[in-house]
Amino acid sequence: MNATIDRKRISIFLAFAFGIAWFFGGLLYLLVVRPSGGQALTPVQQTLSFLLLAVGYMSAPALANVLTRIVTREGWSNLWLAPRFQKGWLYWVIAWVAPALLTLFGSAVFFLLFPQYYDPSMPIVQEQLQKSGVTLPFSTWALFWLQTVQAILIAPLINSIFTFGEEFGWRAYLLQKLLPLGKRRALLLLGVIWGIWHAPVIAQGHNYGMQYAGYPWLGILAMTIFTIGAGCFLGWATLKAGSVWPAVIGHAAINGIAGLGMLLSTGSPNPVLGPSVAGLLGGMGFLLAGLAVLVIPWKASLPEETTAPDIHPPSTQA
Repeated sequence: MNATIDRKRISIFLAFAFGIAWFFGGLLYLLVVRPSGGQALTPVQQTLSFLLLAVGYMSAPALANVLTRIVTREGWSNLWLAPRFQKGWLYWVIAWVAPALLTLFGSAVFFLLFPQYYDPSMPIVQEQLQKSGVTLPFSTWALFWLQTVQAILIAPLINSIFTFGEEFGWRAYLLQKLLPLGKRRALLLLGVIWGIWHAPVIAQGHNYGMQYAGYPWLGILAMTIFTIGAGCFLGWATLKAGSVWPAVIGHAAINGIAGLGMLLSTGSPNPVLGPSVAGLLGGMGFLLAGLAVLVIPWKASLPEETTAPDIHPPSTQA
């Protein structure tokens, strides 16, 4: 690995990652958001929204990885696709399970500070059940824990199909290009870039809606703070395992359980604060995990072909 930043390839990668994603973000606005006028989406609009986001937007970083390698003739080494499960299995497990624990922690923090928004009867769930005409043979709390278990065991497998598109770009390519800065600076910078990359969809109401004070800038800032914390966690798992797959699983686990706190909420909480994991308080668990990654000393376990003395130069560590 080179001791200096490869600015050319980083610039080309970012141009592809942002250009492709924001193109699909523009289509999302033109074809779904603007025609809906803030009303509930039709089934066709819901399908189109899913395709533009999950297939188009989220695949942009992976496409950027591939296109950058082709354009710059970089080749296909250092893909970080080898599972390396025998050496990195622990980080697979942590990336799989920790998001649920961190999400529950953040939800608890939010409801402790804003107890007026906590409703153990889960009115959102009750409303959905009434609309569907379903009567549960067990309590809503049993349903809550059933969904939690499902989010931990099954959601990461299903969501990985889509989160690979981001992680193969962010953690498997851009992170290694930023490593000459020192792993801590690299993780921080990548977190900021990842957050800004979300700006178009945040401005269109994803994660926070459009009815909060400071829209959309405060939402973009909150997302960037979250991606710094979550990005440090996912980057740590990648560097410790020497493979991108723990980050793919971890990101999928986050997406699968991100809205768990909303099931326990009532009223109109500020979405920038929580209880969703994307809120400043709802995401507190990930912020603390990211802080631990930045503060506690640790060593990466990269594939042999990428290991070099300049990966952790003492003079450039954050």
